[in-house]
Amino acid sequence: ISASGTLEAERKYESLLNCLSHPPAFTTVRVNTHLASVKQVKNLLFEEIHKQFKGLSVPVLQHPELQDILLIPVIGPRKDLQKQSSEVIVGAQCGNSVLRGAHVFVPGIVSASKSGDVVSVYSDIEGKCKRGAKEFLGTKLFIGNGISELSRSEIFSSSGSLKGIGVRMTDPVYLSPSLDNVLSSYLFLQNLPSAVVSHVLNPQPGERILDMCAAPGGKTTHLATLMHDQGEVIAMDKIANKVKKIKQNAALLQLNCIRAFCCDGTKALAIGKREDGQEGPPFSAESFDRILLDVPCSGMGQRPNMAYSWTLKEVTSYQPLQRKLFSMVLKLLKPGGILVYSTCTVTLSENEEQVAWALETFPCLQLQSQDPHIGGEGMRGAGLSLDQLKLLQRFDPSSVTLHGMDVNSLQDSREEDLILLANKDCIGFFIAKFIKL
Repeated sequence: ISASGTLEAERKYESLLNCLSHPPAFTTVRVNTHLASVKQVKNLLFEEIHKQFKGLSVPVLQHPELQDILLIPVIGPRKDLQKQSSEVIVGAQCGNSVLRGAHVFVPGIVSASKSGDVVSVYSDIEGKCKRGAKEFLGTKLFIGNGISELSRSEIFSSSGSLKGIGVRMTDPVYLSPSLDNVLSSYLFLQNLPSAVVSHVLNPQPGERILDMCAAPGGKTTHLATLMHDQGEVIAMDKIANKVKKIKQNAALLQLNCIRAFCCDGTKALAIGKREDGQEGPPFSAESFDRILLDVPCSGMGQRPNMAYSWTLKEVTSYQPLQRKLFSMVLKLLKPGGILVYSTCTVTLSENEEQVAWALETFPCLQLQSQDPHIGGEGMRGAGLSLDQLKLLQRFDPSSVTLHGMDVNSLQDSREEDLILLANKDCIGFFIAKFIKL
């Protein structure tokens, strides 16, 4: 606020909330280059989209600076959809997934009126609809039409064990391809900045890499792929089910250099000598060449999010844990090693303030330039110099004006303009790269 003035800060905040309530302008997928070429997968994906969109011509673009990334423009918001009399209400999280191309799975359904083949789907953005209700008159957001796959009685059966598709979306407000079980060994759905992180860390074949807070394994598997599956990628998370998911993703993408462990990251350093033959944590000091620390954060960059309900206290509660994890990974990093710190939030306290704290607390650290650098520079207000801010990478959704996209505007757009839009109209994210001297 001191840097830009109160009115400008308030305008930016309103713009940010508006952007966060809409999905990014592109669906981003990472090609598993361990198993297939980008060209092969691009052709297969184009055919799949052509089939799903019933012949509608939507391009698949290869990112020029991130060669393993494909971009699919999102068509919407579509304002000509006719609302149906039969309604299905879904939870806010399910609604967010639908806005990014998913069908409605049974666990996400909160309420359904009488059974009908064609239904309108609404998101319960305030979480006030009672499960099993026949009618809901509260705040709800229309997210599209679909075909109900199950009757009301089947959806709300007492066993509660159904997990398949409940509503197959045929006309969503935002038209994105549904990639559930599509080319699953060759593609990984990943937000653009999340893919940038692994390239910035730049792991090399034969190195030992740590992905500290790794679930669900998107960045872990990307790191292993960039290393040509040669070396060792240690992935950690403190929740057992999430570690299971990392292992499943590694197996699906046929990557063998990944070792996933259930461990609290703040206890990852071995005190004293490790046991002979011990594979997992705690680890010896200075035993990793490069470390990715994608910390738990307030998530105030995730899109779409139409119901951000956290208090200021909750938003600011992450800084101490982030510092604890940062201090831990620095002990595990070899001298001359690279540390990349990242978050999927836009707050100053979790990003630039953490960088300023790290540089002041650990004189052995030095900021490094990032390649690729397709986001903006850091935000003022944390006491960093202008030169230091240029070394940071911040993806700020509020920096772009939301226009929406239709088929006509898409056909009139140049590919380079679409790439520039994809670089800006994505989730909120932050990346800092350090070297340990």
